[in-house]
Amino acid sequence: MTVSAKLHAIGRPLVEAQLAHPTVVGIGRGDLAEPVFRSWLEQDYLFLHDYVRVFARLAWQAPPEHLGDLVDLAHATFHDELDLHRSLSAGFGADLDGAVKGPACAAYTAFLLESAGSYADGLAALYPCMWGYSTLGQILAENPPVEPRYRAWVDTYADPGFAALAARIGQMIDEADPDPARAEALFVEGMRHELAFWEVP
Repeated sequence: MTVSAKLHAIGRPLVEAQLAHPTVVGIGRGDLAEPVFRSWLEQDYLFLHDYVRVFARLAWQAPPEHLGDLVDLAHATFHDELDLHRSLSAGFGADLDGAVKGPACAAYTAFLLESAGSYADGLAALYPCMWGYSTLGQILAENPPVEPRYRAWVDTYADPGFAALAARIGQMIDEADPDPARAEALFVEGMRHELAFWEVP
């Protein structure tokens, strides 16, 4: 079994825990209270800026065959994903410019930025966000919300193109040949940060 396949097996129960979280349940039904999603959007907007920095830090260390992937991911996150947040935020009245990191966001971004000091560690640490959101999106899309704003969020992460990006990160983890136990520990820690992130401030 490859390292990435083992991470998927370990991560699936943690995805199920996210699916059971009230915030995710509300998104899936399309009836999440607007102040909750507004707060989540503000926190995720701040998170994504540091996520771009994680990709950039890893790109500096990347082997030639991975460099383009990480540069492309940094670019897509900074432009496409942040544009999605700006669009959704306008519909929920989120204050992106005035947002301040809550404890979960601050802890998660600190973990990712520190882990990115090592190439293989950084890939394993960021994988929960890529793989986890792709998995959540695909599951939620099986019975998507009717409410168009929440449907737009689900459609973004259910998109096959996003799944392909997540799969590429898994392949890159395997090619980086990390210590399996170390990769698993970082992946599980990242998945725990993902779950905590749904507890919006």
